[in-house]
Amino acid sequence: MGVINVTPDSFSDGGKYLNTDKALAHAMQLIEQGAHIIDIGGESTRPGASAVSVEEEINRVVPVIQALRMKNAKITISIDTSKPEVMQAAIQVGANFINDVNALQAQGALEVAAKYDIPVCLMHKQGQPKTMQNKPEYRDVLIEVMDFFEKKVDNCLSAGIKAKNIILDPGIGFGKTLEHNLVLLKNINKLKSLSYPILIGVSRKTMIGEILNAEVGDRLYGSLAIAQFAYTQGAQIFRVHDVKATSDLLKVTKILNS
Repeated sequence: MGVINVTPDSFSDGGKYLNTDKALAHAMQLIEQGAHIIDIGGESTRPGASAVSVEEEINRVVPVIQALRMKNAKITISIDTSKPEVMQAAIQVGANFINDVNALQAQGALEVAAKYDIPVCLMHKQGQPKTMQNKPEYRDVLIEVMDFFEKKVDNCLSAGIKAKNIILDPGIGFGKTLEHNLVLLKNINKLKSLSYPILIGVSRKTMIGEILNAEVGDRLYGSLAIAQFAYTQGAQIFRVHDVKATSDLLKVTKILNS
């Protein structure tokens, strides 16, 4: 899953792809490098980020989705949003995957996902982006994340969302300390016991900076190390900025493990 942030303030590439032509060119490059899914978001969810209006988010993402769908009829396009209005607007112009950091908890989100019968990724987070990293606390982060997923999956199934369309993301860096993140990554096999595909989004994140004392632009090798580890533990979807490097890594790792 290659990342396109159509935002001015995302932590890694904010401001780079606000222009539709630049976003489209980058998307096509990511596809050429091996991306199977292009994840397009119009609202930053980095720690400390402020919310944007429905209208602004739609205005950011819809032109990019339209342009990409016209250019490539087959690629899976993911809409990275928690707003049902944005989900619907994106799907109507060609998105066919929902990536929701709020796990379809907004009023109306379950109904949109059920109506269109497309894959949806449910992510766990504690708190809201503006304050989620202030002081995250858990009694047992793994148990609490698994309990959260069980409840949200039940909600999805009750709303008519098919089990085959559900994907889970433990939300690395979303209301979690480095220690919390490490526990979740080391227990991907237990998350897999819920019987749904696991998506991991760790590319260039703060936890890598903490481990390596590295700025955002110097976190590629740490990102690759986590991707390889997560793959060997059973993760199936990787949300990344560096598609070619990650794709090459996973291809070689798959052969070595076959």
